[in-house]
Amino acid sequence: GQGRPVAIRRQPMQPVRPAAQHQWLKRLIGTWSFESECSMGPGQPSMRARGRETVRALGDLWIIAEGGGEMPGGGNMNFVMTLGFDPSRGKVVGTWLADCMTTMFVYEGELSGNVLPLDARGPSFSDPSKIVKYQDVIELPSDDRRVLWSQVLGDDGKWVRFMTANYTRVK
Repeated sequence: GQGRPVAIRRQPMQPVRPAAQHQWLKRLIGTWSFESECSMGPGQPSMRARGRETVRALGDLWIIAEGGGEMPGGGNMNFVMTLGFDPSRGKVVGTWLADCMTTMFVYEGELSGNVLPLDARGPSFSDPSKIVKYQDVIELPSDDRRVLWSQVLGDDGKWVRFMTANYTRVK
């Protein structure tokens, strides 16, 4: 039969104290201009692009980066990156997506000094039906300069860098 409704007691959520990784991510907050260089493959000239990105905090635990600019080879692209630290996994986690593709890249990585390698999986450049490993690496050499490079794991087990972006803080 039907019993009496069970009263559920809700406990207030305990505030999460930001970890060192959260504090590091906050260093990315601000407005940045960037110049990137992208390799389109062996024997092809590299392409350059420029853009702008604004990074804001979502509370004390997350950052959201929204940016856009020229795409290598022409046209424009807009993108969104989210990053935070998940203490239960001991990893920085997040996502990256752009209006020029249907894949949402899901990140996981470990901060090491001022370098944050973020592992993800996505479709291969050469065969979109094949899923391969990618890595975006954020390096923060100073509070007003940062570098992002992207690489893909080749069939030979070696990382191949295909994009490097140099960021300069605007404000």
